Amino acid sequence: MRSKLDISAYFVVGPENTKGRPVAPIIRDAVDAGVTCVQVRSKTASARELIELTGQASRVIAQTGKSGMVTLLVNDRLDVVLAAKKQGITVDGIHVGQSDIPVDICREYLGPDAIVGLSARTHELFEYIKNADVSLIDYFGAGPLHETKTKPDSGLDVDGKRITRSITDITTLAQLSSIPVVVGGGVKLVDIPPLAQTGVAGFFVVSAISEADDPGGEAESLVKTWHRHKR
Repeated sequence: MRSKLDISAYFVVGPENTKGRPVAPIIRDAVDAGVTCVQVRSKTASARELIELTGQASRVIAQTGKSGMVTLLVNDRLDVVLAAKKQGITVDGIHVGQSDIPVDICREYLGPDAIVGLSARTHELFEYIKNADVSLIDYFGAGPLHETKTKPDSGLDVDGKRITRSITDITTLAQLSSIPVVVGGGVKLVDIPPLAQTGVAGFFVVSAISEADDPGGEAESLVKTWHRHKR
């Protein structure tokens, strides 16, 4: 699983973000268009609903013939990942935040081959990226580039102030980090060319794909623009 990890085009999706449309067809369209990593995320779905959604995501990725290339992760819910695996669902790992289940526990339960991603700390970000123990994680998620309604608490510092990241900040992050960094937070097509020049491993989006009238077309534009401008 870790050997196939490609976070260049990373799509985060859940039932809250699709304008009432089914999630699975949107995932299929995004993967067909070149998305390389899918994260299932929902703060409202029950554990059973998340397991079912993870299964749907796994099946549609398999139907595209890209199971060996596209990574499937679940946000935060180690219980969901373990239950999905117990049911025979192919899921590659988990993404957690700083206040979620600790990465050492995730690694212990998921094993050495699973993918574990971690949201980088907002407070003292550059020092954290430079000095954090990365032995148990595969990549950092960082941002936000802009304020975003899909995750209103994104970028909140310890004092409650919201911090967004400039292209200069992101370039510095890429230089400091010893593991790949994926950046998101309100990312739109216009942001991709400068992001692709920063040295980060990829971008992540939610609504840019999931709320688009044509999710597959939007995903294709994002992916092609990234590869066209990647330094």
